[in-house]
Amino acid sequence: MKKLDPRTRRMAPLQTPTDLGSQATKDVSAALNLLLADVFALYMKTKNFHWHVSGPHFRDYHLLLDEQADQLYATTDPIAERVRKLGGTTLRSIGQIHRLQRVKDNDADYVTPGDMLAELREDNQALVARMREVHVACDEHRDVATASLIEVWIDEAERRVWFLYETGRK
Repeated sequence: MKKLDPRTRRMAPLQTPTDLGSQATKDVSAALNLLLADVFALYMKTKNFHWHVSGPHFRDYHLLLDEQADQLYATTDPIAERVRKLGGTTLRSIGQIHRLQRVKDNDADYVTPGDMLAELREDNQALVARMREVHVACDEHRDVATASLIEVWIDEAERRVWFLYETGRK
C-alpha cells in the first residue's frame, strides 16, 4: 500500500460510503453547510437578545430566548454530522460561518424587546424557507434521511416562529 505524504492526505477526498453519488454529496452538503452557518448565526443572535433583553417581561422573554437558543444549538451537530455521513466536509471556523451566513447580525447597543421578538421571528421564518430549499435538494437526489431530519427542524422552527409571534402580539 502506497503511503501518502501529509499534504496529499489533507487534500484527499473522503471515502465515506454512500449510495447517493458524488453530485448528491456535493449538492446536499453545500446546502447543509449554508443552513449550518445560518443556524449558528441565528443561535448567536438569539443568545445576544437573551443576554440583553430587559423590561417588564424580562423573565419570560429571557427564558423563551434561552430555550430557543438551546434548540438551535442542538441542531448544529446533527447538521454537521449529516454532511460528514454523506462524505462531505463541513464548517471549520467562525470566519467560514461569517462568510456563508445569510442571517444578519444585530450589534446594536440597545434593541427593544418587541423588536427582538419581531427580528427573531422574521429570521426563523427565513430559516424555514431555507430549510425547504434544502429539502428540495434532498428530494432531487432521493436523500430521504436528510429530508426526514429537515422536516423535524422545519417543525421546530415553525414552533419558534409561532411562540415569537404570539409573545410579541399586542
